[in-house]
Amino acid sequence: MQEPQFIHSRDNAWLKALRKLAQDNIAYRKQGRFWVEGDHLCRAALARGIAPAEAVFSVSYWSAQGAECQAFAAAAPRIVVLPDAAFADLSGLASPAQMGFVVALPPAMALDAHAASVILDRVQDAGNVGSILRSAGAFGFRQVLALKGTAALWSPKVLRSGMGAHFGLRLVEGLDLPDLEALAVPLVVTSSHQGDLVQHLQLPHPCAWAMGHEGQGVCDALMARAQYFARIDQPGGEESLNVAAAAAICLYASISRPRL
Repeated sequence: MQEPQFIHSRDNAWLKALRKLAQDNIAYRKQGRFWVEGDHLCRAALARGIAPAEAVFSVSYWSAQGAECQAFAAAAPRIVVLPDAAFADLSGLASPAQMGFVVALPPAMALDAHAASVILDRVQDAGNVGSILRSAGAFGFRQVLALKGTAALWSPKVLRSGMGAHFGLRLVEGLDLPDLEALAVPLVVTSSHQGDLVQHLQLPHPCAWAMGHEGQGVCDALMARAQYFARIDQPGGEESLNVAAAAAICLYASISRPRL
């Protein structure tokens, strides 16, 4: 295990860059790395064979020097220890987790034409995006395709709400609608006014589910391309469901029903 580097100055250039990475939703695109905070996300990364470039600890966490701390530290080629106040200053959590990893951003991936997929059409809320990633991973939809206008997939808030799902998915972001023409699997969209109830649909597998903007839904261009339309029954009378809740229902129904 490497000897730790102690950084005390708030104005340290490396610490400034890390603070921006932890607080700016799109800083990862420029820096080519992302920040995960807390033992759950760090464990999830290690479980998927993802090695951090740097492990960062608060001084109080490091001073405890428990077996858990040593295991996290041993995974990284560089260890940085910060004053508690400096770690709290960069943290995006109300109660800072006191440790995190800096991880190299994966290389940009090409769209896999034949993969079971979820398409995010301008889904803007980070919590919704992260929750949909979790559902995609849980139900075997290993590719997520994010159209422009969707929340940044590797932003700190989406990473936190994804709870480690990122590390098992093929994530492709910044797509334009014409890019989806490469998909060789059928497109399924949700609609409040057409299609069969999702629990009655028999769908091919793999397929691609499109989840739309929180207020506007799936755009007209995707609706026009869809081969299947699904409705979610709402006997309680609510006007609509949260997009992340709708995604979970649809993806589960898609794999639990008999397939064509």
